[in-house]
Amino acid sequence: MNDLPQADSARRDNYSAEARAASKVTIIGMILDAVLGVIKVIAGAVFHSQALLVDGIHSFSDVASDLVVLGVMRVSRQEPDEDHPYGHQRIETLGTLVLGSILIAVGAALAWENILRLWQGQADIIPGWPVLAAAGLSVVGKEWIYHYTRRVGIQIRSDLIIANAWHSRTDAFSSVIVVVSTLGAMFGLAWLDVVAAVVIAVIIIHIGWKFTWDSVKELVDTSISPEDTEMLKSIARNTDGVRNIHELRSRKMGQDILLDVHLVVRPDISVSEGHQIGVQVASGMREALENIRDINFHIDAENDEELSPTSEELPSRGDIQRTLEKHISDYPTKTRLRLHYLKNKVHLELFLDSDADTLNEAEVHKAMTGYPWFGSVRVWVKNS
Repeated sequence: MNDLPQADSARRDNYSAEARAASKVTIIGMILDAVLGVIKVIAGAVFHSQALLVDGIHSFSDVASDLVVLGVMRVSRQEPDEDHPYGHQRIETLGTLVLGSILIAVGAALAWENILRLWQGQADIIPGWPVLAAAGLSVVGKEWIYHYTRRVGIQIRSDLIIANAWHSRTDAFSSVIVVVSTLGAMFGLAWLDVVAAVVIAVIIIHIGWKFTWDSVKELVDTSISPEDTEMLKSIARNTDGVRNIHELRSRKMGQDILLDVHLVVRPDISVSEGHQIGVQVASGMREALENIRDINFHIDAENDEELSPTSEELPSRGDIQRTLEKHISDYPTKTRLRLHYLKNKVHLELFLDSDADTLNEAEVHKAMTGYPWFGSVRVWVKNS
């Protein structure tokens, strides 16, 4: 059975608003990245700071990643459709993967270039003081855009926007390193500028790897944390009517969580009561984790994972009805039949309309004993 959250329609209505918010913060960040990138590249080239030059290239990589974010967010925030009933958030995950890959590539290229510079003894030029001003401006600007972007990412539940925020903060970190290395170079440690460039490149690689790896885990349907899984199982077990929960599978799609839950209930309850128990479990789970998007719950009369496999295919209701009519000549035509499929056996309950019917348990048991799927029989007679 499927639990359809009441908030689904409202969430679909919010997709366009979320896309607009994501586009706005990304465009603001992109403009800031472009301006800071120009300032740092020019200042780094003119005033002899390899670290600031690398930091400027990092800012331009931010511009490229912002373009990726804009394109991905436009697609991923579309409403669910017939081909994508769960939505398009996987595209956002793919975009985060691309963004992380860009960072790794840029960081690796910059690290290699500056390691060669150190190896060849080209780290002997002292940066000029304007490098400090450009780096300081970058720290202030990138720290501001980090907080702004992260706040929007949390509000619209977007891993991609949050990842882009951290991408911006790595630029702020790298600018701090530029300030420190420039001061060190001015005090006679000229090589510190190139070393700082390598450090910044390594930071870029590290952040890129984190984004890439997290995206890969999501794309291969990695489950939620063991702590959250155990918490959800505990909620199910403590729900009235649940005997046990023998399976809980989870996967993430963007910030959303999708669950498949198998609940064990009493075998003699009605289908509607079993469904209601599942709805109560789903409600409790949603209260515990607000980003659960969809819960598929399966109502079991027993833990079927513990059953030994059998080569015998259990008969359907029609097969059993015909078998009863075949072996019992005076089988009442208005008899209601209730079936319980438990432990690879079928247990029968027969409900007679009146005590005028002559059917009894012993007769039915004798007629059905020869069938390997037969478990037991109970006969109930309606009071006159």
